[in-house]
Amino acid sequence: MKLLSPFQPVLLSLLRLISGLLMMQHGGQKVLGWPAPSRSPFELMSMSGVAGVLELVGGFMLAIGLFTRAWAFILSGLMAFAYFIAHGSKGFWPMLNGGELAVLYCFVYFYLSAAGGGSIGLDALLGKKKA
Repeated sequence: MKLLSPFQPVLLSLLRLISGLLMMQHGGQKVLGWPAPSRSPFELMSMSGVAGVLELVGGFMLAIGLFTRAWAFILSGLMAFAYFIAHGSKGFWPMLNGGELAVLYCFVYFYLSAAGGGSIGLDALLGKKKA
């Protein structure tokens, strides 16, 4: 659909922003007990603790568009790991094992690691200052 082609850089930024804010909620739940109560007490040196910190910090970095490619790659790997640890053992199909969101995040972040963060964000702003 060529109608939206001119907006591709802005829509890429919107995808980065929204997926970063959503990831921050997952990390916020694990680390801060907000916006939803945590399922267990926060322990930094646990798989959940490390994942929560990566989700909170990485989600924030994606939301502001700073070091987008690196953070997206890290979060893509985290979501792949989370899928196999938490969902993969419950069966093959993500729809049946509850892992469809982890798979979607994994591939959205993998795409962002290759495509970058779009035209709006700190990466784009800093890139313009360098030029």
